[in-house]
Amino acid sequence: MGRAAVNRKVVRMRRGSVSAWADTVVAEEPLEIRLNGEALAITMRTPGDDFALAAGFLVSEGVLGTVEELRSITYCAGATEDGRNTYNVVDVRSVSGVGAEHFRLQRNFYTTSSCGLCGKASLDAVRTTAHWELADDPTLTLSPELLAALPDSLRKGQKVFSRTGGLHAAGLFDEQGLLIDLQEDVGRHNAVDKLVGRAFQKGLLPLSRAILMVSGRASFELVQKAVMAGIPVLAAVSAPSSLACDLAQESGMTLIGFLRGDSMNIYSGERRILL
Repeated sequence: MGRAAVNRKVVRMRRGSVSAWADTVVAEEPLEIRLNGEALAITMRTPGDDFALAAGFLVSEGVLGTVEELRSITYCAGATEDGRNTYNVVDVRSVSGVGAEHFRLQRNFYTTSSCGLCGKASLDAVRTTAHWELADDPTLTLSPELLAALPDSLRKGQKVFSRTGGLHAAGLFDEQGLLIDLQEDVGRHNAVDKLVGRAFQKGLLPLSRAILMVSGRASFELVQKAVMAGIPVLAAVSAPSSLACDLAQESGMTLIGFLRGDSMNIYSGERRILL
C-alpha cells in the first residue's frame, strides 16, 4: 500500500559490459472506484493518495461538486476471495446517493455517439455538468517569465520521477508561480485527479486563481478536469489536441502548449497573459 516504486532485477549493458543490476521502476496497480457500493470505474495508477484520486475523478465527471456532498471514502476490506484487503478498491459514499448505473447511462451516451457528433457531445457534457464557470477576473494576469519558470519548478518537485524516470506529473501553482501541490502517477489524468481531489477534500474548489501545469501533452480529458475544478489556466510542455483547444476556447480557459524555456504557444485565453 502506498508504494510508488519497486525494485526489479535487470541485466544492464553499458559500453559493452554486462552486469546484474537492481533497477527502481514505478509501481502500477489497478484501482477500482465504487460509488455507493456499485462498481464504477477501474484505472491503472501509482498507489498513493487513492482517496484523493477517487474524489477528483468524481469531481471531473460532475458527480461531486462540493465537499458537503461527500459522506466518506474507504478501502473495501475483503475485496478478494480469501478476504484480504488489497487496498486496490475504494468505495465513495455520497450524500445524494447517485448510483453507478445513472453514471453509466450518462457516460455511455457520449462514448457511443456517432463520429460526427462525439466531439460536440463531449463539449456539451462538460457544459451541462460543470458546477462553476471559469472566473474571468481581469486582475488575474500572468507574465511570460512566470510561466516560463513553471516546467523547471514542476520537474524539481518530481521526487519519484528522479528515481524511476517513469512518471507523469501535474502541479498546481498560484498566480505568483509558487507551487501549491504536486502529484506524480503513471497516468497523467490520475495525477490531475489526485490534485483536484486533495483540493476538493480541503474545500478549496473552485480553484479560480490557480495554474495547472502538466508534463507531456494537453488532452481533452485534462482540459475537462481543469474546467470541472474551476481552474482558469492550463499549461503543458507538449502539444494540445484539437478537442482540447475547442473546449478551452468555449469555456474561457487559457490553454498553453509547448511551454519550454521562454517559448510557448497560447491556444486560447491570451487575455490573461501579459503579451
